[in-house]
Amino acid sequence: MRIGIDFDNTIICYDKVFAAVARQRGLVPEGWQGLKTDVRDHLRSRAGGELAWQGLQGFVYGKGIGDAEIFPGVSEFLAACRKAGASVYIVSHKTQFGHQDPDRVDLREAARGWLRSAGLIDATDAALAAGNIYFEDTLAAKVERLAILELDIFIDDLVDVFEQPHYPKTTRSILFTQSRLSHPVHCEPIASWVDIHRGVFAA
Repeated sequence: MRIGIDFDNTIICYDKVFAAVARQRGLVPEGWQGLKTDVRDHLRSRAGGELAWQGLQGFVYGKGIGDAEIFPGVSEFLAACRKAGASVYIVSHKTQFGHQDPDRVDLREAARGWLRSAGLIDATDAALAAGNIYFEDTLAAKVERLAILELDIFIDDLVDVFEQPHYPKTTRSILFTQSRLSHPVHCEPIASWVDIHRGVFAA
């Protein structure tokens, strides 16, 4: 079995760090709480908010990535993949540098560093091979990579990926989401990694 997984907001959860950094920068009121999407929508509702949002993203995905968390259930799922002999790939639409980031932090290296610190690569029992990680500049390049890898399953939090005209229709599509919004008929919306684990490895 060949399984592909997105990185941002699928393996790694930034919700707490986005809210914390937004408070530190005075972009939201003190004591404000919310998910990453809440921070984004709050900023975009204000004049100049898009630039503030891009700057926040550049910091969180780079220098601030160490405070991000792994989604509950990801480690257990990857352990099950290893036990089953499945090949696992990370395929992510991630530019090398963030918009509005004056420090020009390499976001791809920051992501690899986070994966390393989480024990997911470069460890004796690592679930992922470092060579099986792909960061692509565009969404189209990401979908092209998915097709090249000939995956049996791909897991992503963004419905846009599955709506791309060249998305490989033979790949089982798992949409990692708690939303009830509409999605392509070939997508399976699943709200937690526990349920993804059950859905992929059910007896």
